[in-house]
Amino acid sequence: MSGKYKTNTGNLYYLTITVEGRIDLFTRKEYAEFIEANINYCIENKGLEIFSYCMMPSHIHLIARTFDYNISKWLRDYEGFTSRKLYEIIQNHTGESRKEWLQYLFKYFTKPLNSNKKFKLWHKGNHLEEIYSQQFHKQKETYTHKIR
Repeated sequence: MSGKYKTNTGNLYYLTITVEGRIDLFTRKEYAEFIEANINYCIENKGLEIFSYCMMPSHIHLIARTFDYNISKWLRDYEGFTSRKLYEIIQNHTGESRKEWLQYLFKYFTKPLNSNKKFKLWHKGNHLEEIYSQQFHKQKETYTHKIR
């Protein structure tokens, strides 16, 4: 996560987490269920509090906060864990007709990074905005519910 996001523990944030290349990954039931199960795990074990969320085919919108530690650190850990596991699920998914294509693209997205990464699933610089007023909260919540 870039340094432009200065976040505070306990504050409410609107997050958008996007699959690299806006690939429609969550059209597959197994991938969407994994994401949902992992969000529930974070609620139960990582101090994540969700006010609303919506999973779209290529991204997730959340209104959330954390009390145990900074939400940007939670997001970093969440993206790291879920990217590794989702990539593994894709590799082992026998019914995935797009398996080779997905693997190729997630590897392709590492090229501009000049890093040792084997794949890149989440788009860097995911949108993270502090909810600074009730009006802004209502606007984001309405948007999140409207797109479901």
